[in-house]
Amino acid sequence: MGASTLEELRERFDAAGQGHVLEGIEDLGGAAKERFLAELDAIDLPLVTRLATSLESDGGAGAAPELEPPEMWTRGPDDAAADRAVGARLLSEGKVGFVLVAGGQGSRLGFDGPKGAFEIGPVTDRCLFAWHAARIRAAAARHGFRPAWYVMTSRLNDAPTRTFFEQHGHFGLPAEDVVFFSQDMLPALDGDGRIVLAAPGEVFLAPNGHGGTLAALRTSGALDDMRARGIEEISYFQVDNPLARPADTFFLGAHAVAGAEMSSKVVPKRDAEEKVGVIGRIDGRLGCIEYSDLSDELRYAKADDGALVFNAGNIAVHAMRRDFVERLTEGGGLDLPWHVARKALKVVGADGAPAEVPGVKFETFVFDALGKAERSVTLEVDRAQEFSPVKNASGSDSPETCRADLTRIGREIVGADAADAAAVEVDPVAAESPEEYSERAADLSRQPGRGGLLVTRAEG
Repeated sequence: MGASTLEELRERFDAAGQGHVLEGIEDLGGAAKERFLAELDAIDLPLVTRLATSLESDGGAGAAPELEPPEMWTRGPDDAAADRAVGARLLSEGKVGFVLVAGGQGSRLGFDGPKGAFEIGPVTDRCLFAWHAARIRAAAARHGFRPAWYVMTSRLNDAPTRTFFEQHGHFGLPAEDVVFFSQDMLPALDGDGRIVLAAPGEVFLAPNGHGGTLAALRTSGALDDMRARGIEEISYFQVDNPLARPADTFFLGAHAVAGAEMSSKVVPKRDAEEKVGVIGRIDGRLGCIEYSDLSDELRYAKADDGALVFNAGNIAVHAMRRDFVERLTEGGGLDLPWHVARKALKVVGADGAPAEVPGVKFETFVFDALGKAERSVTLEVDRAQEFSPVKNASGSDSPETCRADLTRIGREIVGADAADAAAVEVDPVAAESPEEYSERAADLSRQPGRGGLLVTRAEG
């Protein structure tokens, strides 16, 4: 279908009660006008209308949901070994695809660029993208498969991300096996449900939440690409956590052995006050319970062993069947609830002057898909080994704490007395555990780096 004409757009937007966005369009220059018309043509007006209508009933208090902790996946040594064998087989047969959520910018870190380009290596300044690529390459070498890496960007960082990957040789992976796809955007609305403009000739667009990853996999053709490659399982993880293990054989195997459609990794909360969502059951259906939804009684509740009852901290690491995602996105839509985020929006007013108005953005959350899954595995993992996100410029979950964790893990891999350097960085392709380091020691190179020790594969 070709682009809509100005007259056709006027008719559609007037019918939807959004005709105000076209006021003053004749004042735009030729190129700006064409860009604006293309932007308007891409808006899903029926969806915007449904969301605007939903605002009329938003905020109704209903009965408090019944909240329960999840059932955790626990295995004895023999069963755990069997799970790992299944996970290793899935990898070796090329049935796992890797999906990285990387649509954010590094602005909170004082960094101008895609967040994945932020440098975090304690010795090499290896960036976040490079850490994830190294873990995927390490798994490919270990299990003998050709990895397919699907990197979700956003309208804000798609072009810079693609350029960054090209400049870095796709971090050692074939360019044809790194598939970029972009998250959808939705117009923000004012309190009356009217689309607002960020500037003359520019709709105020906002990402549709990390749940939009699933819809974007469908609309971009990435799911079709997975099917053509024989990929059956999706390993989902986010760019800000360089400790994520996307090719964890135990997790992938447990997910498959259980016949699960979507599964989650969790870590124990630091304490009851940590403001993190927890995986649990909400009126019987699995999902993520937001920190603010827990009463003080539930937030501080302890089990017999002294651990918090609601302790399964969500780290946004999931395994999903490809056909499950296909089902959720059948027909091009997304079978997930929409959440309303109310914020002050900096917009352009009807008079063309900058203004700040109370407005709303709409988001979907990937963890809401857990409630759609027939079966699910919730696996608790070691926070110290698998979760150290880079979210804040300083304090907790910052570059400082993440670099310290990478150094600590590096020291554990090479042995406590194997290095006295201030920092230790072990390339995941070289080794990801003390056992692997010991087995491959003869093939590894220990090089002095900038203020620390770098362990890599030996050249030649």
